Amino acid sequence: MSELRTEDFDFHLPEELIASRPAEKRDASRMLVINRAEQSITHTHFKEIKSYLAPEDLLVLNNTRVVKARYFSDDGKIELVRVAKESSTLWRCMVRPGKKMKVGREVIVGGIRGIVQEIDEEGYRVIQWDAVINEEESGQLALPHYMQREAEEADFERYQTVFAQEEGAIAAPTAGLHFTPELLAELNHTFLTLHVGVGTFRPVKAEMVKDHDMHGEMYHVSPESAEKINQARRVVAVGTTVSRTLEHLGSHYPKGALTSESGKTDIFIYPPYQPKIVDALLTNFHLPQSTLMMLVSAFAGRDLVMEAYAQAIAEKYRFYSYGDCMLIV
Repeated sequence: MSELRTEDFDFHLPEELIASRPAEKRDASRMLVINRAEQSITHTHFKEIKSYLAPEDLLVLNNTRVVKARYFSDDGKIELVRVAKESSTLWRCMVRPGKKMKVGREVIVGGIRGIVQEIDEEGYRVIQWDAVINEEESGQLALPHYMQREAEEADFERYQTVFAQEEGAIAAPTAGLHFTPELLAELNHTFLTLHVGVGTFRPVKAEMVKDHDMHGEMYHVSPESAEKINQARRVVAVGTTVSRTLEHLGSHYPKGALTSESGKTDIFIYPPYQPKIVDALLTNFHLPQSTLMMLVSAFAGRDLVMEAYAQAIAEKYRFYSYGDCMLIV
């Protein structure tokens, strides 16, 4: 295969297919199924997912919980998205407009004064606050920019999986948004945690895919989950975040030998790639030229994925975080 370019993962999406709000019911999504062995594409609904799974298959889901990471200065002139909390009063933030937030600059959020201590190599501002900010009162969900709207009351429930537990994500692990408690109870499953960071929205600026500098995200796998994954006949990753965690671990441990672990992964998965742990993948539809498109293409092949996306567009599937889903088996 010749070296892939970022533009090889481009496609045109009509704006009306971007799901800016969730479906009425979580499990009402449509589901496109890619069968790799048959090189086939099938159109069905998420409620039918059990028919594609064997009882002994193991779903692995990401139980991270989305936090209120978006803040505005009291004068409304500065927007901050917290990308890391070094302590309760020391935050690392993405800011807009950046030119106003030089080292030493003061900003006030919820009546609390903060001072920019430094600008790191990624352009994030390290801000020291005089006191702890009331995040419930001052914070908002950082909805993806393509929704082109502010977070509403309904988002505090719907932009969160029903199994969300471990606080720390900026964005939701969106493949998990389709599950209801009732459906999950019928499926063999376990959890891991990967806190989705702002890097998941970072565009690929490199012309050649291999030259992209991948962001890192923190993960944790419990002893119980590691044991279940080791014993599974087939591992079904729910989402790209789960895939990245498992494949990161798979590059360190042979299949069947995972152990409990916490750490940071910056694994970048793109074609050609041979999965080490993940046998099947449930995922949403992703932005063109994104690292997530590249990951999905690594699992199913670029040509088949591009054909699947073309069919999804023709069939008017709903795209992105609140949209429909794809199952790769």
